[in-house]
Amino acid sequence: MTIRTLRRLRAALLSLVALGALGTLTSARADDYPDKPVHFMVPYPPGGGTDVIARIVQDRFQTLLGQPIVIDNRGGAAGSLGTDVVAKSNPDGYTVLFTLSSHTINPAIYPKLPFDTKKDFVPVGMVASLPQILVANSAFPVNNVAELIAMAKAKPGAISFGSVGNGSPGHLAGELFKLRTGTNLQHVPYRGGGPAMTDVMGGQIPLLWVSIPAAAQFVKTGKVKALAVSTVKRSAAFPDVPTMQEAGVADFNVDSWYAMFVPAKTPKPVIDKLNKVLDTVLAEPAIRAKLLEQGSEAVGGTPEQLGAVVDSELARWAKLVKDANIRLE
Repeated sequence: MTIRTLRRLRAALLSLVALGALGTLTSARADDYPDKPVHFMVPYPPGGGTDVIARIVQDRFQTLLGQPIVIDNRGGAAGSLGTDVVAKSNPDGYTVLFTLSSHTINPAIYPKLPFDTKKDFVPVGMVASLPQILVANSAFPVNNVAELIAMAKAKPGAISFGSVGNGSPGHLAGELFKLRTGTNLQHVPYRGGGPAMTDVMGGQIPLLWVSIPAAAQFVKTGKVKALAVSTVKRSAAFPDVPTMQEAGVADFNVDSWYAMFVPAKTPKPVIDKLNKVLDTVLAEPAIRAKLLEQGSEAVGGTPEQLGAVVDSELARWAKLVKDANIRLE
């Protein structure tokens, strides 16, 4: 055996030892995880649907994980400000993106996002799914979708609707409504569901497309009136509120969801642990009941299942944005 061959063998053995040490180190870190508080980055203000859902799972999640869960609200730019913080954070499992389905809409709305939705994030699991709900100020002179369409056609461009921001599921629901009914309503984006609900109750805007958790208590107390939900199936929380299709708007379906993601390169054992805790929390009857009170249904499932949803919706929303000719000022 030549000296050159011996050197090559020695180099190969050293590489194997180094890889083994790295694997042991990664495993040790995963076994120790977490050893400090975990931050749920909610890229919307307090009081909105995403914030409400995060707080429903927070207590049980931190109990099972063994460390405090700190909810960090970073609203702005339709969720992209807080999302970018997660994209650029350490991939160690201590900063988790807790967001809604605008995560798959924003790439079609904002071509120059500071992050890549596919490359910069890894799915953890879906938390819940639910419809958007169209609510109106209690004094607004329409009581159903048919009356709204008639008024919108009589006053093109004179009626506005709010959402939690450009690229939010509510924004897309409003644009789909315009596309399907041939009406012209003006979109007013907000920084989150809390501020938007305050303005629709105060009469600053007449209509709002928003997630049911952000609107539920105000619909139940009569502070706003519900006109329709965005899915093909009625909401269990509001069984008397018709779907948009039942109200006469054909081919209408916007199903929004809440989910958890971590930065790319987060170790798989850490992702698996977060996913296992999430599924355990969502299997608890008390948590499922609290979610249902907000009009949402617990989902759970694997990271791969959430990844498939992301792939499908990135294509779906890109098509809708193109068909509806959505342009941001």
